Amino acid sequence: METKRKRQLAWQLPFLIALIIGTIYIIKQQRSMPYQHNTGYIFGTVYNITYQSETDLNKEIIAELNKVDNSLSTFNKSSIISQINNNQPVKTDRMFNEVFNLAKEISQQTDGAFDITIAPLVNLWGFGFKHGKNPDKQTIDSLLKIVGYNKVSLKDNTVSKADSRIMLDCSAIAKGYGSDCVARFFKSRNIKNFMIEIGGEVVTCGISEKRMPWKIGVTKPTDDSLQTNQELQTVLNVTDKAMATSGNYRNFYYKGGKKYAHTIDPHTGYPVQHSLLSSTVLANTCAKADAYATAFMVLGIDGAKKVLEQHPDLMAYFIYSDAHGRLAVWYSPSLKNKIVE
Repeated sequence: METKRKRQLAWQLPFLIALIIGTIYIIKQQRSMPYQHNTGYIFGTVYNITYQSETDLNKEIIAELNKVDNSLSTFNKSSIISQINNNQPVKTDRMFNEVFNLAKEISQQTDGAFDITIAPLVNLWGFGFKHGKNPDKQTIDSLLKIVGYNKVSLKDNTVSKADSRIMLDCSAIAKGYGSDCVARFFKSRNIKNFMIEIGGEVVTCGISEKRMPWKIGVTKPTDDSLQTNQELQTVLNVTDKAMATSGNYRNFYYKGGKKYAHTIDPHTGYPVQHSLLSSTVLANTCAKADAYATAFMVLGIDGAKKVLEQHPDLMAYFIYSDAHGRLAVWYSPSLKNKIVE
């Protein structure tokens, strides 16, 4: 029996030594591998991407983002979504289908607070691809008749609309989806450490250059239409998570002494008027985080909490104005251990 054990040990020992040496080699190689930094412009906003790789993959990243742009950008006149909005015959692609189906799912789960058919109202209020004067109630009521996620359907790569005037706007989910697409690309290249940020929508994996978890700041919501304020409310550890923030403190305008926020309520047709200033959501995908962050800005804190109760996979960090006009914070209990400062 003792001889048998010795033989087993004699066979296992070289294997263990080789395993240890191989592990040390891989760790050493990973530590010496550089991090690449790419910055550019896409979807009408800036992207900042950091990843550990021997080669610069910016060309491939741009190619991936251009696929999303060609499918989902309303600013791209030849995109699939633009052709749908112009009632041109067009077959949808995989990217459009993924986003459309996810948008429909989240619309159902938020009772229509998230709705990609809201484009006509967004444009009317001046936050879309054209600016105009404040609309009257009659105009808003007429547009509400062609707004509603149940008025569009997707079958066999074709979108059907209940009314030809219906327009789609995926801007509240496309940036997050774009971040997800780059993350997929990195994983296909076996890149394990990266941070992707497109217009504030973030996906992270692994560790940063400092061999530390990725830490992302949440901006303090102060009136900042020029986007010059960078003061942070808090910093979150979002390693291996996606994060998106929606807020009314940057996209707004004043008219007649009244502040008009960019978040439009699909049910009323008017900009939301409640105490929630900033909605940050952490989820497993950035498209989902992006869409829910927008939905929560429509629902307000109480409505958002009800949705969160039904979806324990989501975590949220809300900044709102209390009864005295001071900034206050509420966050999901499960988020507590991710707050760095």
